Amino acid sequence: MADDFAHRFSLEATRPNAGEIAALADLLPPGTAVYFSAVPTITPQELIGGAALLRRSGLEPVVHIAARRFRAAADLANLLASLHGEADVRRLLVIGGDVEPSGPFPDALAVIQKGRLREAGIKEIGIGAYPEGHARIPAGRLEAAIDEKIAAAAAHGLDVHIVSQFSFSPERILAWLRKLRACGIINPVKVGMAGPTSVPGLLRYAKRCGVNASLHGLMSGMAAGLIGHVGPDRIVETLRHAGDLGAAAPHYFSFGGVLETARYACSTSRHAAAGRAMAQPN
Repeated sequence: MADDFAHRFSLEATRPNAGEIAALADLLPPGTAVYFSAVPTITPQELIGGAALLRRSGLEPVVHIAARRFRAAADLANLLASLHGEADVRRLLVIGGDVEPSGPFPDALAVIQKGRLREAGIKEIGIGAYPEGHARIPAGRLEAAIDEKIAAAAAHGLDVHIVSQFSFSPERILAWLRKLRACGIINPVKVGMAGPTSVPGLLRYAKRCGVNASLHGLMSGMAAGLIGHVGPDRIVETLRHAGDLGAAAPHYFSFGGVLETARYACSTSRHAAAGRAMAQPN
């Protein structure tokens, strides 16, 4: 793992308003990837408008595409045309979406295979992964799905990176990354981490997102009455010094607020840069 691990971060934002996007543009390095979450209640117009504002602010919008929420192939085609035309969107995170299929795309793989992404101006996609497994999908199926999506993307001329679900366990993340590389998967990995959030907030999101496996490890290092915000410092430090694990970088979920997460990411990046500078021989 390169020692500049913390420097190449991305983050997720859920419905950032114009004021938050302006503040992000002041905080983040130009071109930072901001993943725009496709929550169930968001409208296509909100996605397009938010992506366009991120682009105009000098940031890189990466829009979530939830396969099962499209009722017709034309709905996806129209959305992609608007995202590319109005926001110059070139990158997507393609996910299944935790709903019953309502149209022609039963999963993320179907979007990659049949969504005509390259023709819509998309050059790169992110695909999901689960260091702690998935409550409803067997481990073997998860591993096969990564291979299938990478192969399908390559067949359509798309670059691929992997975005992992967040975990609280550096050991689990490290073991998962090493297994991924041992299987010959060399694609860049965005390592999911929960940004600074209150302990009750972390517990709530962990249960909702199915990462209960590392909750024990999270709580074992905390006093029961701990207050304030808790960030993924131990994960960042572990991965920074883990050795060569290929292209990897933090991907922060902004459960505690997108601006708080952006400040944390920038501060962690500066701290890592200062450490590298001090380590250089005179």
